[in-house]
Amino acid sequence: MPLNIRDLAISSPDIAKHSTIAKTYVQDGENRIPTIEISGVPSDAVELAIILHDPDAPLPNGFTHWTLYNIPASTQRIDSDNMASFTTGPNGIGSAEYTGPQPPPGHGQHHYYFWVYALDTPVTKALSREEFLGTYADHIVEQNRFVAHFETAG
Repeated sequence: MPLNIRDLAISSPDIAKHSTIAKTYVQDGENRIPTIEISGVPSDAVELAIILHDPDAPLPNGFTHWTLYNIPASTQRIDSDNMASFTTGPNGIGSAEYTGPQPPPGHGQHHYYFWVYALDTPVTKALSREEFLGTYADHIVEQNRFVAHFETAG
């Protein structure tokens, strides 16, 4: 997969880059999905995918909190009003839902990567993060991410 981070951008009005994620969006809080904003989608993209991943989780592949597919390339905002239009894939526990951050108590600060992938082909089924990257790596025309963090008190 070649590195391509020209113009595609992902952000959230609910979570600032490099900030602490509010309890509203974490598992032991309200576990709400944050609003996601996307811009700079390349003209050759036909679809987008979003993945929320914690590489600091004490598991071989980290922990995936959210996978979202079948997002039209024209989409600029993902929120509670349009979530039903997209396909939620399995998270790290195999559930097709958003599971907010919740590092083990006392494990320290974890980093949460909100990835956006612009694809040149549609995703045909709901896949885990690992399955998606293994299957669609050659179809990613551009990617980008922002990072925030959270820590559960010990």
